[in-house]
Formats: sequence, C-alpha cells, structure tokens
Amino acid sequence: MSNKIAIALLVCIGVVVLLAISELPLYGSPDTPAQNYVAERYIEGALSDTGALNMVAAIVIDYRAYDTLIETTVLFTAIIAVFLVLKKGTDRKGEHK
Repeated sequence: MSNKIAIALLVCIGVVVLLAISELPLYGSPDTPAQNYVAERYIEGALSDTGALNMVAAIVIDYRAYDTLIETTVLFTAIIAVFLVLKKGTDRKGEHK
C-alpha cells in the first residue's frame, strides 16, 4: 500500500514540475522578467552614474551594495557556524568523541 502512495505522490510532483516548466519564458526572450526597466537603467547608466570602469563592479558595488553586504554577512555566518559545529565534534588530539 505504501508503494502505491509513494508512486502517486511522485507522479503528482512530476506533473507539478512539468506544469511549472511549461510556464517558464523561452530562453533569451525579451519578455522575461529579467528584461525590465531596471535592467535597462542599470545597463544604460551604470558607467556614467558611478564613474566606474567596469559595469559589473558598478552594479554590484554602487547599485546593489547593501544586498551584497547582507549576502556576504550571511555567507560568513554560515561558514563560522559550520566551523564551530565541526570543531565541537573533535577533541584536542583530533579524535572524535
């Protein structure tokens, strides 16, 4: 009985995934959500607004500085947490408790 439930659940998940994929925009289509007025504004004014020589650096550092700072903080916190969890499982001689 549990195999039938598992198979039915797998089929339902597969149908949902296929429906979601069918709703995605075509690759490179100008109608994608990424191709909106904000992206156009970044591309047109990044170098002149910021005075940077590199467009990617201008967008990451000047336009999206707070977002980049928060992402870096979250990544640093996750790395420290993993380090502390892994260090807690060993004693000073390097053997597991």
